[in-house]
Amino acid sequence: MIGMPGFVGDVVRSVGLSTAMKAAGVVTGLVPIPQPMLLVGPHASARLGQALAGFGHRRILIVTDSQIVKLGLLKGLTAALRAAGTQFVVFDAVTADAPIPVVEKGIAFFQRRGCDAIVAFGGGSPMDAAKVIAYAVANRKPPRKLVGYFKGLRAPVPVYAVPTTAGTGSEVTVAAVISDPDAGQKLVIADSRLVPVMAALDPSLMVGLPPMVTAATGMDALTHAVEAFIGQWATDYTDRMALAAVGLVFANLRTAHKEGRNLEARERMALAATYAGLAFTRANVGYVHAIAHQLGGKYHVPHGLANAILLPHVLHAMAPAVTKRLALLAVAAKAGAPGERPAALAKKFIAAVEKLDRDLRIPRVVDALREADIPALAKAACWEADTNYPVPKYLSQADCEKLIRKVLPAARGR
Repeated sequence: MIGMPGFVGDVVRSVGLSTAMKAAGVVTGLVPIPQPMLLVGPHASARLGQALAGFGHRRILIVTDSQIVKLGLLKGLTAALRAAGTQFVVFDAVTADAPIPVVEKGIAFFQRRGCDAIVAFGGGSPMDAAKVIAYAVANRKPPRKLVGYFKGLRAPVPVYAVPTTAGTGSEVTVAAVISDPDAGQKLVIADSRLVPVMAALDPSLMVGLPPMVTAATGMDALTHAVEAFIGQWATDYTDRMALAAVGLVFANLRTAHKEGRNLEARERMALAATYAGLAFTRANVGYVHAIAHQLGGKYHVPHGLANAILLPHVLHAMAPAVTKRLALLAVAAKAGAPGERPAALAKKFIAAVEKLDRDLRIPRVVDALREADIPALAKAACWEADTNYPVPKYLSQADCEKLIRKVLPAARGR
């Protein structure tokens, strides 16, 4: 649809695709999405290890990154597995954006070591890598052959999750995002069976996160909740989850950022990420993610950071189509009171997001972004949004380019 010229293309995209997305939402709403059993609280990762010991797995593969191992964050889980006599091996080679070559190494490691289950332990990249490894080994397909929706006939081997950041919500979602470093692209693999069987939300693992990581991942959770709430696939259930997540983020993210060892704030942010994950895994996301994926693929901008930078700009662009929804978000964020005019509340919510970004010291621009790249980035982002996301309002490529220019380094002083 991007290639269609001028007015005709805009009409088809704004009317035809919107109608198609609504129909797809009806179908999607009928797809059963499992929810993992959640263990919540300090040392929940050790309790997960104790639970796994009773599941009869032959050998468990723990998928993580080298920094997690160096920090000793695996100790609670692995001590519990050892105490129960459960065999496990660790694959700690995952790097940022879960590159396909690294995922392929993980697949080979799983098969070579005779594993039959996986624990995803870490932030978004280990989570996504673990899901794809589980899906690939079950279906005997390379990752590239699984890109898209429901490309595997068989369910993945069991995946259990221990998130170490409060942002991605991957412990409850149906998707995994990996990267193709040769093409400079991020690729989505989705299947409702990718949802982990059980997850441990352990705030004691998050107390050492640097403030900027806390900020970016927390804004990632907020973006998930907001885009799920304003999209066309929102339901009563996803609304409850999204509003709860927004309330928790605004009440706790500043504290978690400033007081890194505050377990209560960390736990509530972990719950916010999970609630937001439950919302967007059913209601999907929008232009923030569509653009952020391009920035991540091209420049390796961390996903949560890209979302944080872009969210206010996308909300300004979407605001005319979702004023009443933004007003409800303002009340959830305590940025306004029930009974105020929706238009005023909508402005207050966007202003609250902008202030949260400032308080968390989120950069205003993407330093790596170059003007010459913007047309291609916008084209790819529009295609991703048009064909995948139930956005409330479709942007033309020119409008998307204009939005991306707002985060050019030259825009820093505006």
